[in-house]
Amino acid sequence: MARYNAWQNQSIYGAADTLDDAARKLDRGAFFGSIHATLCHLLWGDLVLMSRFAGTPRPAAPSIEASVGMIGDWNELKRERVKADEAISRWAVGMNGDWLGDHLTWYSGAAGREVTKPSWFLVTHLFNHQTHHRGQVHAMLTAAGAKSDDTDLFYLDV
Repeated sequence: MARYNAWQNQSIYGAADTLDDAARKLDRGAFFGSIHATLCHLLWGDLVLMSRFAGTPRPAAPSIEASVGMIGDWNELKRERVKADEAISRWAVGMNGDWLGDHLTWYSGAAGREVTKPSWFLVTHLFNHQTHHRGQVHAMLTAAGAKSDDTDLFYLDV
């Protein structure tokens, strides 16, 4: 799933590169508004989860609401996405069953309380969250006339 994630992010960002900054930041009525804002939120979510999984630094944006404006510059957002995908891939290679069988506990700002969940469940959430928001971006890109690669998992080189 880490490889699929990186592959699909390359595709989405490549399609978004064909649009100008105004088109990427145009409010298209999606949950987070624009292509750019949704991609910021998606990166933010990955960084938050990886901080819990691997002890990597938390994102600078302190909340879901602030996540949409976390990085204003398109080229910086692209660079940070690549770095995050590389970190996710390195972490996934070292994954083991013991860790997946354990639980994580953290304070959730979204829930307003401490939460404990199985690690395997949270890894599933990481990849599901990515797919969910990339689907929103894919729809916005299509409406804007940009085309990304196919998203079907069986096209991934394994």
